[in-house]
Amino acid sequence: MGIGTAAAQSRISDDVVKIGVLTDLSGVYSDLAGNGSVIAARLAVEEMGGKVLGKPVEVVSADHQNKPDIAANLARSWYDQDKVDVIVDMPTSSTALAVMEIARQKNKMTLLSSAGATAVLGEKCSPTNVQWTFNTYALAAGTARALVKEGKKSWYFITADYTFGQSLEKDASEVVLANGGQVLGNSRHPFPGNDFSAFLLKAQSSKADVIALANAGSDTINAVKQAREYGISNKQTIAPLLTYLSDVHSMGLAKAQGMYLTESFYWDQDDQARAWSRKFFEKAKKMPTSAQAGVYSAVLNYLKAIQAAGTDNAPAVIAQLKSMTINDAVIRNGKLRDDGALVHDMLLLQVKKPAESKQPWDYYHVKAVMQGKDVYPAPNPACALVRK
Repeated sequence: MGIGTAAAQSRISDDVVKIGVLTDLSGVYSDLAGNGSVIAARLAVEEMGGKVLGKPVEVVSADHQNKPDIAANLARSWYDQDKVDVIVDMPTSSTALAVMEIARQKNKMTLLSSAGATAVLGEKCSPTNVQWTFNTYALAAGTARALVKEGKKSWYFITADYTFGQSLEKDASEVVLANGGQVLGNSRHPFPGNDFSAFLLKAQSSKADVIALANAGSDTINAVKQAREYGISNKQTIAPLLTYLSDVHSMGLAKAQGMYLTESFYWDQDDQARAWSRKFFEKAKKMPTSAQAGVYSAVLNYLKAIQAAGTDNAPAVIAQLKSMTINDAVIRNGKLRDDGALVHDMLLLQVKKPAESKQPWDYYHVKAVMQGKDVYPAPNPACALVRK
């Protein structure tokens, strides 16, 4: 190999790989993502020795305040002025979609850990984006199928009125109907929300078997707590469709017990997950959510892909990721599709009763490990990257 070829294959732009964690540091999603996502990214960098191809790796972070315009402005500044190579995390799908478009224009990468709307895999798909940790269909498929199979066939949705919530409701509704269930109605609540009483009472009056919460973070926590206070959950099943470990911690097992949920990661699922989670706990003083763990996995494999490709050029890194099978402490049996979906195993979990919990953060029974092919949606032909 000639010197010129070797240099071309070991090219790191600006002699540094810079990773931007764009997250919610102050709002409704700060507990499930926030500073924990920054810690997770830094753990991945530490695992790689702080360098890739002999060049330093830096992590920067910012608060997008769950606002697409702020996220877009931060992303533009990071890419143009600060020479950030990849932006990760991005809770709220609306912020992710805004940043994805800027990244696409500038041939830069985005790795979504806590943005789950399937819209990012449809007509909004980008050749430099990966939806790393979950999407709304995969979440809905596990939980909805399990409950319908138990005979809970009539559903009512309480939904956050923005991209993510609407996507979650749509995907869950499709799964319910496909498995012989029915949807009796829905209520849309402002994002973020505090008082869910009117929506819960309407759901109660529907007499649906399941009241499904198509929201996340403090919205989910508040809705579950209020449902328990009103005694609604004694007769109807409350099913949060995106529930993080931090949510159950805030609710307490007494209020959350018995709930089914689908996650990509649980800190106590096996020895490998426990070993990494304890490293996270040492720095964060709490166990990681799946969103935070997903940031670690995304950054770690991004850096591994740079190492293997010999460059941080976005298309080359994406091509390298597509050639890899992702297996680490977080993601299992992951394969990257052309539309940007990282398809991997998911966990069907059930929240323990208080008496069943043997230690702090011991919250779930692992009911099943679901293969990615069984819970991820088929590629959307609206995505221009999908091979026709």
